[in-house]
Amino acid sequence: MIRVTLAVLASLLATAALAAPKPCEELKAEIEAKIQARGVSSYTLEIVPNAEVSDPNMIVGSCDGGTKKIVYQKNDR
Repeated sequence: MIRVTLAVLASLLATAALAAPKPCEELKAEIEAKIQARGVSSYTLEIVPNAEVSDPNMIVGSCDGGTKKIVYQKNDR
């Protein structure tokens, strides 16, 4: 019974750690790596406060506990 309790407790702690909010710069770097892996060469990623988001379709991430958004814009050549 103790083993089961410890296993449940460990899984709850692991879930909480995975759900922790990410710092904006770390999340931006991860998104940037995915974009570059797809071969996109001309784009802009910006970290902006929620109030400054003009187009919700441009949001590719949320960070700092949901207080900021990462906005993607493809640049035309």
